[in-house]
Amino acid sequence: MRLFLASYRFGADPGALLRLVGEPGAVAVIANAADAWGRARDSAVVSDLVPLRRLGFAPEELDLREHVGDPDSLRARLSGFPMVWVRGGNTFVLRAQLARSGGDTVLTELLRADALVYAGYSAGACVLAPSLRGLESLDDPAEVEPTCGIPVRWDGLGLIDHAIVPHFRSPGYGEAESAAIEAVAERYRREGTAHKTLTDDEVLVVGEGSG
Repeated sequence: MRLFLASYRFGADPGALLRLVGEPGAVAVIANAADAWGRARDSAVVSDLVPLRRLGFAPEELDLREHVGDPDSLRARLSGFPMVWVRGGNTFVLRAQLARSGGDTVLTELLRADALVYAGYSAGACVLAPSLRGLESLDDPAEVEPTCGIPVRWDGLGLIDHAIVPHFRSPGYGEAESAAIEAVAERYRREGTAHKTLTDDEVLVVGEGSG
């Protein structure tokens, strides 16, 4: 299983992703964490396609909403990509869209078979944890039902054995947001929840080439 998990995009060193992937090629971009953003969603997608192209990748959006209730079609679509890129947004919305499309099961199967690389940042990294409890301080679970039409899922995909706290002590965030991030990390420490904090420069790499 090969995972590239970041707080923000490539972190400080895009080379870490390139070393994990090898030759850059086609990449499926999953932007469903931004599904509650209305018109801003389109610009959010473009904002990820451009830097991926600059690194030599050929990105193409894969919208999980086109595969609701049809995991077989999602599996077939993903089979054409050596890498999936899962952008940030609302972790709970992303989790719900993965459940609706069967992406949680399909991605788990493909990753355990080492059929592709999973690269995700912020929500795209957080969703791999065993549980999403605690992240409600950062992302609004109330966006799930109006956006996805199903109840909130509190379980993560469980592909890593710890929670991730993104944007930890990173510049560019307001005082209230920074305090909320700090509070999540403190809650995990207090409750004994295994977790890793990531600044926007840091990445967590699992698998071949991780050193």
